[in-house]
Amino acid sequence: MKTKTNILFILTFILCMTLINGNIFAQLKLGYVDSEVIIKQLPEYKKITDELESLQKQYLDTVNTKDQEIKDKAAIFKTKYEDAQKKVESGEIKNDADIKALNEEINGLQKELQTLDENFTAYKSSIREALISRQSELFKPVKDKIIKAIEELSREQKYNFVFDKAEGVGVVLYGDKDLDLTFKVLDKLK
Repeated sequence: MKTKTNILFILTFILCMTLINGNIFAQLKLGYVDSEVIIKQLPEYKKITDELESLQKQYLDTVNTKDQEIKDKAAIFKTKYEDAQKKVESGEIKNDADIKALNEEINGLQKELQTLDENFTAYKSSIREALISRQSELFKPVKDKIIKAIEELSREQKYNFVFDKAEGVGVVLYGDKDLDLTFKVLDKLK
């Protein structure tokens, strides 16, 4: 949101300056890049995505194991509950002490199942956070490298502003293809 506000401020400033002094627009040089295209073209991208996919597979295997554990416990709980109901209904268990012991066993299994489910939900959440954190950590040097290349190219070719049109990063409502610096930045990185 702050980035969009900053871009809007810059564009409003440029428009005001253009109205005040028609020459400023002639001196202003704008460009844009698509950082997603750049990242996907770099050799590091494949290594990073492979590592993230491997990590995700490891986590998914653990999730599937924990999920199966919960399903097995749920099946045991269901069987014990149904057996307990049959014993009470058939009159096999009549005294209050046995009924109370059976209730405690069923409640204990139910609590254990609920705890497993809560822990599983927390684990899945921590996995998501770990994957996002690792992705950010792996892509940071690549993004820094791209930003440095954009800065160098902008200085060399005297661009005043360079916007990123990648989804979620910046806003470009219209961009002349002649101003697209994406492939020049890629060339600079090679």
